Amino acid sequence: MCGRFAASSRPEDLVDLFGVEFWDPGETLDPNWNVAPTNSAFVVLERLAKHEPRAVRQLRALRWGLVPQWSGSAETAVKMINARADTVHEKPAYRQAFASRRCILPVDGYYEWQTVPGARGKARKRPFFVSRADGAPLALAGLYEFWRDRTVPADHPRAWLVTFAVVTTEAEELLAPIHERMPLFLDAGSWDAWLDPGADDPEELRGLLIPPPPGALLATPVSPAVGSIRNNGPELVEPYTEVETTLF
Repeated sequence: MCGRFAASSRPEDLVDLFGVEFWDPGETLDPNWNVAPTNSAFVVLERLAKHEPRAVRQLRALRWGLVPQWSGSAETAVKMINARADTVHEKPAYRQAFASRRCILPVDGYYEWQTVPGARGKARKRPFFVSRADGAPLALAGLYEFWRDRTVPADHPRAWLVTFAVVTTEAEELLAPIHERMPLFLDAGSWDAWLDPGADDPEELRGLLIPPPPGALLATPVSPAVGSIRNNGPELVEPYTEVETTLF
């Protein structure tokens, strides 16, 4: 699964990397090494823009936690941060977005917690930071959706909420001992097809959701400090060695 991630790339760098054609420089986000559900993050998507005859690749700041169009409340967002690759095409909450509103979430990496034995036999959680072995950003497959808050007028600044979810798959061999699932990332050769809003064949789209080969990712033990959303900084992704103590 994916419950926290780090996203520190400058938007200008993301524009270059993903061939973005439109980005509003006024839409900025601070680097965040501990992004949690309901936080905002930059995603890459393609949509028809005014006075453009074709879809335009854009960089947008959206809120993490997908709210379906039919939802009566935005509170469902915290429960819908991930969408399973094997059922995303048929689940009511995701199938419309999967058909035409797909995006890419660029991240430095994501955090996962492994359950390990603790003191006095009690289990505890050990955090890892998972990133690409080659150091490049992870381009996570995602879905986005528009939600209308009908408790306020249509022209109200908060009338529309745009949210996203991360597509997940079974963990590859290296990561399976940490957690059985992982976010699915796309290689550059799949970006165009995944982002194309005109592509609507479910089987062809599902064919893009291929788990990475073993060795593509690194899992680095990191500080337990990442467990608190109050902590934020590049030190959270640094390797961390646990110090064992002996009581006499």
